[in-house]
Amino acid sequence: MSDTLKDPRSKYESIEPPEQTQSEPGLDRDLKPLADLGTNSYTGSGRLAGRRALITGGDSGIGAAVAIAFAREGADVAISYLPDEQPDADHVVQEIERAGVKSLQLPGDLQELEQCEAIVKQTVEAFGGLDILVNNASRQVWHENIEDIEDEQFDTTMKSNIYSSFRVTKAAVPHLEPGSSIIFTSSIQAYQPSETLLDYAMTKAAMNNLSKGLAQALAPRGIRVNAVAPGPIWTPLQPSHGQPTEKLTQFGQGGPLGRAGQPAELAGAYVFLASEEASYVAGETLGVTGGSPTP
Repeated sequence: MSDTLKDPRSKYESIEPPEQTQSEPGLDRDLKPLADLGTNSYTGSGRLAGRRALITGGDSGIGAAVAIAFAREGADVAISYLPDEQPDADHVVQEIERAGVKSLQLPGDLQELEQCEAIVKQTVEAFGGLDILVNNASRQVWHENIEDIEDEQFDTTMKSNIYSSFRVTKAAVPHLEPGSSIIFTSSIQAYQPSETLLDYAMTKAAMNNLSKGLAQALAPRGIRVNAVAPGPIWTPLQPSHGQPTEKLTQFGQGGPLGRAGQPAELAGAYVFLASEEASYVAGETLGVTGGSPTP
């Protein structure tokens, strides 16, 4: 086999995490094994030079990998996150600044309307504008049965995932100029919902639907809207009650590639959708699922 080719089945080891539990929302720094955020693997080439990005949930997992990639592609990057996630946020900001671009930390709870509006305002003020919005922040908590999902838990998931994405986008759109890009983090759960993730899967289907409707509404204004649908990716969502503890040891091994994905493997999809290379791409959902189909 050519030295330039890498077998996707073995590019990363098929992880067999030990049983572990973190308190919600979980931290990247406490994952066993640690996830690859692209810190030592992503190389930029100036594809987003001069852009100004806001990433919700940008402190860990997929959001952190996207933040690092955007920075290495030349964009100034603001990340929003819960205050409990400060240790992860500090690490990501360090990586952003090492890339020689501006960073902005935006701690707070996006369940609150005021915070959704504030992070957009603060990003625009700090960077002089906003060109890229990534709606990535999400909450995932498993339940054995629908009867186990209490109303308060249901409301929290809806507000964390759907309300926040809608409200942040609504606040951002007036600042976006032609050529700007909005990207939603959907999920394979939008197409293949698990019986233990009913409320989470609902939100991911809703975000996917919102991205497609909004794409049609904003395309005449020169603003592109798309989504990425990840498959099983090793992030703090999983051990912080996102999966039953006993299932973690085989996480992601049932897919066609036989392993879980790493956050770094999604970064290129977001860079592509945010870049000029995707100038004719709107209303699309790009699946990064390890081979599991997304219709």
